[in-house]
Amino acid sequence: MSQTVDRALSVLPLLAEGPADLGRVADRLGVHKSTALRLLRTLHEHGLVYRQSDHRYRLGARLFALAQEAMENLDVREIAHPHLVRLNEQCGHTVHLAVYDDPEVLYIDKVDSRYPVRMYSRIGRPVALTVAAVAKLLLADLPEPERRAVAEKLDYPSYTSRSTPNADAYLQELAKVREQGWATDLGGHEESINCVAAPIRGAEGRVAAAMSVSAPNVVVTADELLALLPLVRRTADAISAEYSGRTPVTEHP
Repeated sequence: MSQTVDRALSVLPLLAEGPADLGRVADRLGVHKSTALRLLRTLHEHGLVYRQSDHRYRLGARLFALAQEAMENLDVREIAHPHLVRLNEQCGHTVHLAVYDDPEVLYIDKVDSRYPVRMYSRIGRPVALTVAAVAKLLLADLPEPERRAVAEKLDYPSYTSRSTPNADAYLQELAKVREQGWATDLGGHEESINCVAAPIRGAEGRVAAAMSVSAPNVVVTADELLALLPLVRRTADAISAEYSGRTPVTEHP
């Protein structure tokens, strides 16, 4: 039975290369055509394979539906949490995870710092869109027309002297974030708090979530926090790899 299952599963990557006839499937599997036909018929019955009018076989729509359902049911928070805890243990600072839930960016996980100073942020609360590093990453990944539309309808509160002043400045910031692949908030929301963030990407390469490390400048300077960026990005890559099934990129200057 295990050999039959193995052979049936071997058909799928073959058909992912493109439609194939019975002979090619049998040759690839190293079996008689009658055996290959039984496998293809079983896969066809389950919607995983489709027989075209030219008698070639291709991947079936049910397979794509299952893949989509699996992706939708992946819980990025569950996958990310052990990585966030490990990062917190390495650096000692507050670690956040956030997602875009139009029209807000929400924190969905948080690991508090080891020192007495605590950040007011809470799981489930929206972030300040115009200044938060995680928000910049998530909005920078939107298609340009949508990105511009969002930027132009936002208010731009002057939280500090470093807050983003208007839509034009914000769009320039998002373009920079999109190009460099990471973001910061250096006193833009609170004068005393700095933050660096990196994206978590799904199977299609889109930003599915963003994670950040934040610390007050009485604990570390902005430059000292920025020095943690390679570690933050490696952590985000590891989460992305587990979330999407891709090989992680582990080297960041």
